[in-house]
Amino acid sequence: MAAQEPERETEFPHRIGKTARRVLAAHGYTRYEELTGTTPAELLKIHGMGRKGIEILREELAVRGLSFADGS
Repeated sequence: MAAQEPERETEFPHRIGKTARRVLAAHGYTRYEELTGTTPAELLKIHGMGRKGIEILREELAVRGLSFADGS
């Protein structure tokens, strides 16, 4: 049995789900600032990311005065 890789820490809220946090980290996204260089459409291409997670991230970015690369 292969050992599981430990989950990388992210700034993202638990309400986006464990899978979404894990796949974002696997694609190099662990901080909100890193999301400002991508779009929701690009994130939706990642298996494990869904519209609900995108909406939560959009809200969290807005609270911090940030947005996705397309301004949303």
